[in-house]
Amino acid sequence: MKKKTGLSVDVVTKHILSQEHVKLSDKEKKTILEKYNATIREFPKIRTTDPAIAHLGVKGGDLVKVIRKSKTSGTSEFYRGVIDG
Repeated sequence: MKKKTGLSVDVVTKHILSQEHVKLSDKEKKTILEKYNATIREFPKIRTTDPAIAHLGVKGGDLVKVIRKSKTSGTSEFYRGVIDG
């Protein structure tokens, strides 16, 4: 049985401290894995049940791009591998 957080998508995704999360296509995923010469298991993990990505329809093995915005450094992108749970 999965636990529900009780948080709405708008509350999580629109919060001022929340970063933007984007599910990558299989082609984009392949490009990133080749660029960094890495496997999906070598990226930091994020669970399918994480409120920040639950609405994206992700599954284990997907790759998510996280976009951080900063007043001092502009934007930075990093990636997380999705795991079940």
